[in-house]
Amino acid sequence: MSAAVEYDRQRRRFFSLCVAPSLAVLSVITLLPTLYLIATSFTPLDLTRPETAWNFSQPVANYASLVSDGRLRNSVWVQAKLSFWTVSLQLLIGLGFALLLNARSRFLEALRTVFLIPMVLPPIVVAIIWKVIYTPDISPMHWIFRGLGWNVPTLITDPNWALTAIIIADTWEWFPFTMLMVLAALQMIPDSPLEAAKIDGATRWQTFRFIVFPYIRQTLVIAGLFRLIDSIKAFPLIFVLTDGGPGDVTEVTNYYAYRQAFTFSLWGYGSAIATLMVAGIFLLSWIIDRMTGAVHAEAG
Repeated sequence: MSAAVEYDRQRRRFFSLCVAPSLAVLSVITLLPTLYLIATSFTPLDLTRPETAWNFSQPVANYASLVSDGRLRNSVWVQAKLSFWTVSLQLLIGLGFALLLNARSRFLEALRTVFLIPMVLPPIVVAIIWKVIYTPDISPMHWIFRGLGWNVPTLITDPNWALTAIIIADTWEWFPFTMLMVLAALQMIPDSPLEAAKIDGATRWQTFRFIVFPYIRQTLVIAGLFRLIDSIKAFPLIFVLTDGGPGDVTEVTNYYAYRQAFTFSLWGYGSAIATLMVAGIFLLSWIIDRMTGAVHAEAG
């Protein structure tokens, strides 16, 4: 065995030993709760009946009930609408601001920092900010609209506007993520093709369509996929702003699972819903891994 091969084996062993403690902690705080979640989903666990905790006599009963649960289907549809609009708007608005801020200027560099504030705020703080904005008696937005003579409904209590209110708040919070990624991609575009387009008399739209967009397309795809997964985690906004209402207008799937487990004490059924969500997130993660791998291969 050559010295180089032996060195490579020792290096891999050393790296494995370094990573092992972190993997052990990660397994304890993620793997074990996930296994317990899956196990609970096979029981009719009801906190009002402790004897149901380890009753595996009908392991697929919860999943059979999910098939005929119209409220669950509605929650999936609400989540789909929320994810579609928030991701789409975050990509468009983030792209727009990235293009506007893509210049070497001390003022614009300071302005970029201001735009990052919503993203770094704790989600519960963002939810409280928008709760104030949407509450007519204390809302500066409603004061302005009333001064202009416009009668704006209370968005978070109006069935026609409640989901839109969540979409607006979530977009405001997370469009800086897309803006930051696109801005980084824009600043990596070489100057030579831009200068050539300017010399050839290309318009700004033509420059963007044929030169800038091909460079940032892969970044937009990756940002969109990551935001798609994160769009499932709008729980704090929904909890503070609408509590899933009015009715079930803003009741997304994770909020429905929360209600089943903590409002109705049906932990087994709530765990089955959460298990399906975990499976869906794993599927999205796998898609992201494949797509980002394809992006890196194409870039290479």
